[in-house]
Amino acid sequence: MAGLSAFGFTAPLLLWGLVLLPALWFLLRAVPPAPIRRRFPGVALLLGLADDEVQTDRTPWWLLLLRMLAAAALILGFAGPVLNPQERTPGQGPLLVLLDGSWADARDWPRRIDRLEAVLDEAGRDGRPVAVVLATDLPGKGGGGMPFQAAELWSARLAGVQPAAWLPDPEAVAAWAEGLEGRFDTVWLSGGLDWPGRTALLSALEDHGRVSVLESPRALMALRPAVFSDGAIALTALRSRPGPGTEAVLTATGRDPAGVERVLARLPVGFAPGETEARAELVLPPELRNRISRFAIEGVRSAGAVSLSDDSLRRREVALIAGHENREGLQLLSPLHYLQQALAPTADLIEGTLGDVVLAHPDVIVLADVATLSPAESEALQGWVEAGGMLLRFAGPRLAASDVSRAEEDPLMPVRLRAGGRTVGGAMSWGEPKTLRPFGEASPFFGLPVPDDVRVNAQVMAQPDPSLAGRSIAALSDGTPLVTRKKLGQGEVVLFHVTANAEWSTLPLSGLFVQMLERLAVSTRPARPDAVELAGTTWVPETVLDAFGALGEAGALPGVAGEALAEARPGPGLPPGLYAGEDRRLAVNVIGAGTVLSPAAWPARIAVEGFAVARETVLKGWVLALALALLAVDILASLWLSGRLRGARVASRAGGAMVLALALMLPGGLRAEEAVPDDALALKATTEVVLAHVRTGDAQVDRVADAGLRGLSRKLAERTSIEPAAPIAVDLETDELSFFPFLYWPVTANQPVPSPDAYARLNRYLRTGGMILFDTRDADVAAYGGGSSEGRRLQQLARPLDIPPLEPIPPDHVLTRTFYLLQDFPGRNAGREVWVEAAPADAERVEGMPFRDLNDGVTPVVIGGNDWASAWAVDAQGVAMFPVGRGYAGDRQREIAFRFGINLIMHVLTGNYKSDQVHVPALLDRLGQ
Repeated sequence: MAGLSAFGFTAPLLLWGLVLLPALWFLLRAVPPAPIRRRFPGVALLLGLADDEVQTDRTPWWLLLLRMLAAAALILGFAGPVLNPQERTPGQGPLLVLLDGSWADARDWPRRIDRLEAVLDEAGRDGRPVAVVLATDLPGKGGGGMPFQAAELWSARLAGVQPAAWLPDPEAVAAWAEGLEGRFDTVWLSGGLDWPGRTALLSALEDHGRVSVLESPRALMALRPAVFSDGAIALTALRSRPGPGTEAVLTATGRDPAGVERVLARLPVGFAPGETEARAELVLPPELRNRISRFAIEGVRSAGAVSLSDDSLRRREVALIAGHENREGLQLLSPLHYLQQALAPTADLIEGTLGDVVLAHPDVIVLADVATLSPAESEALQGWVEAGGMLLRFAGPRLAASDVSRAEEDPLMPVRLRAGGRTVGGAMSWGEPKTLRPFGEASPFFGLPVPDDVRVNAQVMAQPDPSLAGRSIAALSDGTPLVTRKKLGQGEVVLFHVTANAEWSTLPLSGLFVQMLERLAVSTRPARPDAVELAGTTWVPETVLDAFGALGEAGALPGVAGEALAEARPGPGLPPGLYAGEDRRLAVNVIGAGTVLSPAAWPARIAVEGFAVARETVLKGWVLALALALLAVDILASLWLSGRLRGARVASRAGGAMVLALALMLPGGLRAEEAVPDDALALKATTEVVLAHVRTGDAQVDRVADAGLRGLSRKLAERTSIEPAAPIAVDLETDELSFFPFLYWPVTANQPVPSPDAYARLNRYLRTGGMILFDTRDADVAAYGGGSSEGRRLQQLARPLDIPPLEPIPPDHVLTRTFYLLQDFPGRNAGREVWVEAAPADAERVEGMPFRDLNDGVTPVVIGGNDWASAWAVDAQGVAMFPVGRGYAGDRQREIAFRFGINLIMHVLTGNYKSDQVHVPALLDRLGQ
């Protein structure tokens, strides 16, 4: 391909055609020799007249230039112009196109696909088989697993190639690389991020052929999981390469009170020059903070730039209410002291009266040794629990001494209680203090280790009941229920059968107390659980994150074991997303708390290019289209120069004067009693050749007559130099007939007889060169003696007309040879007899000579009954309206009908011109004398 800079040609030899443009210029400017001037006196009569159609004697310079440009565009177009022609060396052998296919590729995935298409196009031109492989979705081991196919097949499947939301698995990559066989080159579209096993894969690919790398020079950006600390949300943004100082915007997204997901907060974060981490803190009200579902780097379309939020960020609102307060200074004996110490770091505490806190709609209400509630408080609290709240109650002296839930179960108590309490240690007790029994599998505390130093000295006792075993979630070593729970509507009621302080047990002094509150979702777990805590649990995915950072429904994805969830290593079996357990939800993010983005490093021997591609653009079609457009403009310009695009530019006054002048020039002139015809009709009838038909009063017949003359006009324009305008229907009583060379008169049985004035106008029309075609449409001899009703009506209509004697058309009549050689004159009917003006009885019959010295040899009337208008009639699309005959014979009959019509119009417009052709030798002899 030859070319200059960003422009080239596939067939540059054709450009030599541009050298011929000067010769073409002179050829287009060439004019025929000047005509010989002969003086003719009659020319003086034409002086001063202007012709609407003007033909110039030479081509204007601007039209020459237009034609030269069109010719140049044709030459350039066929030379095959190409924008951005690529100079390349054709490759050979199979080609592997490898993509990382991870979330790091998603940020500029469209650019990667464009570059991949360019690689496939180049391989297709070279005829190389191609395999497109994603490192996150390997095809299998060994060379047999390499999907080498034609490049065109891969191009059709690129729309289905999508990245994954995790990095390649090092073990799977190593196994795949070990099984590679054969020789092939590799084009690696790298995501720009280093990952385990990448260097080993590069070495394996180099053993099979040449490796080239395509990688974006832009740094990757990612976001670590959010951490709540000291009342603020700590966020850390990462970038893969150090660089100049820059700023990004972090967004917090969640649902507003109406349930619509929107951006709840924006926070700018700045990277210092040379730094790869940027930190920021976001302080929000608890209600707004608890609504956040994810954080993201604005404008970065990647799963690594999204951090999902789980229960570790949501701090529950907990209301603490005690039945009594100890005297000042004895904080350790306060019923709420240990609860406040356990919950303050991980929950938002609310204090107030029970009526106030219910109106605040907290997540949990804790009642510490509250025994009696008023009916209003009890009703409000029960409604709050049924709506989804959690009521956590602790026993104490007041509850043990009250009669709450004695005779029957209180709705706000999980079990019925015995009167009094139980003391299991001390001088007045039965036995030693009790320890806790390990938690069962059905308990939310399952898996929590039970410390040996936890002792229970006193508790309230539950009444034996068939449902007691199902409601007990923690028990002492002797099986006595320690913690009971029951469902109430959408919420639940939980009772600790000991006090919230250390008065009855050492449980509030232990770390188990805090863990139990976390398992009950009373407080938020500050740290992610480890594999030991999640062992034996199954977590169900709720929403998953794709490589582009978009959240979607998990659908039918299977559950995940707790051990795998604790490892939090995203992959096909553990896609990033939100996973729900029995008591909480955990997020699996692409970026972990300790993740560092390391850019991919390539050896110096590896050629690394960017994704920018100057794609070749073939301009041949555009240039040829330009040439065709210039040629179309040339055609329009030529028509304009010839006057065919110019309309009638006659003002009303000038139009009236012209009509009057034409009327005065007519033989016989205008009579005083006759009115000047309508200007519009005169202009339409005299600007161009117009065929007319007589209005009969029958709408259907008039419609067929108009369609017939329209079809005949089309054939005249197609086959002759006559280009008639649209036909006109004339009224014999009001319209001037002298403008029309030809008048078609379909005869109907009920047609009214014209008035004397109309007959006078018709006779003058016949004497001054007009022709009328009478068509009785009855396939009968329509002259005198016709037997049909139309024939009899024709006799009545023709009686006042000045019609010369008639005879059937002779074989040597001019109508048989005016344009076509004819012997039959069919229409829709195929009757033979057509009547024309008869020759005088004493006239010498000479073949081709006119029969009388009047009207330039044109017969004034033609009479027949073959229904020619129906044979000529076409609709607006040019399709015949009525059938003629059958099959091929019918098509032939319609064609002969059109030829007869063309002969009629040519005869009336040319007169005895065709007859004079017979006497050309005699005329030439006279001119010679």
